[in-house]
Amino acid sequence: MKPRIISLDLLRGIIMVVMALDHTRDFFHYGLLFGASPTDLDSTTPLLFFTRWITHYCAPVFVFLAGTSAYLYGTARTTKELSRFLWTRGAWMIFTECVIVAFGWTFDITFSFAVLAVFWAIGVSMIALALLVYLPYRVVLTVGLSTVLLHNLLDLVPLPQSGTFGVLFAALHEGGVYELAPERLLTIQYPVLPWIGTMALGYCLGRLFTAAVTSEQRQRWLVGLGSGAVILFIALRAANVYGDPAPWLDQPSTTFDILSFLNTTKYPPSLLYLCMTLGPALLFLAWAEGRRPRWSEPFVLFGRVPYFYYMLHIYLIHGLATLAMLWQGEPVEETVLTAGMRIGRYENNGFSLAVVYAVWAVVVTLLYFPCRWYAGYRAAHRDTWWLSYL
Repeated sequence: MKPRIISLDLLRGIIMVVMALDHTRDFFHYGLLFGASPTDLDSTTPLLFFTRWITHYCAPVFVFLAGTSAYLYGTARTTKELSRFLWTRGAWMIFTECVIVAFGWTFDITFSFAVLAVFWAIGVSMIALALLVYLPYRVVLTVGLSTVLLHNLLDLVPLPQSGTFGVLFAALHEGGVYELAPERLLTIQYPVLPWIGTMALGYCLGRLFTAAVTSEQRQRWLVGLGSGAVILFIALRAANVYGDPAPWLDQPSTTFDILSFLNTTKYPPSLLYLCMTLGPALLFLAWAEGRRPRWSEPFVLFGRVPYFYYMLHIYLIHGLATLAMLWQGEPVEETVLTAGMRIGRYENNGFSLAVVYAVWAVVVTLLYFPCRWYAGYRAAHRDTWWLSYL
């Protein structure tokens, strides 16, 4: 068993902790998932905006590192073994999204409100990568770069909005909400095309973390790639011509000019969104190369058990939010989120950002102990095959 790469676990753990902030805000801030977007410049505040904006790093970094982990997993296995692991784990991720995660978000035993989000995107991307791994490295790199750099061209192409092709396009690039039956909804929140490209690029990055690359070489490459992505983001965003369907606009103040500049599109993730998030992530990996500061230990722990952490954190946050809603006088049936929920129902329900941050700290602290136990359990049962799926 090869030793784990600390810098990758550290980055993954940090984004897992930041992710918990976003989901705590979803459940505890005013509006309870149905309020105005925290990045809506007409209604947000700088603190609320950045509380949401910092969490933009989570999904792209997690998908990207999933590709990197796949490459490293495959270094000790045949291509066929790697491909089989990827498509079976991808199928498991899709099941996780539709059942385990869906219930954690809604507590709805009828599953009336299905959202295809990050686990769906990871699952489909893994299945796509299961095919790509049979191709030469340069072809996989070309596919990843082409997809990430060019997918926003589809914003300019009139494509079907309904029917089979409309649903297919929505699943690949646009997203959408579909009423499957009265009060039964399907939301494609994470169109998969750019995520497939992101995972493919992460897979290609894995080559930098093999023994054939020295620490100094790896650091130079990470600095170069990260800086290039940041420069590309700044240049394209300033030009306002390509890379994001929502251009930045002049605002009443300099502060909101900055917010508009940073307010890139996540659904689906635009080229600029991916450059804005993956560039700094690569620079962080360059900084973390060969380092293991004392403060990093809890983050490294979380980064080793991301699946376990996610499942615990969403059930814990929703459970605490349920208690908070009951304390605020909501009837128990309103604590279950269904397709029939009335928009605006929770407009005045919730807490300030100060409470959100306090609950976030409590949630992360509580998660440390079961995650520490599970990390130890996994380390002691390395040969248990099903643990690699969790």
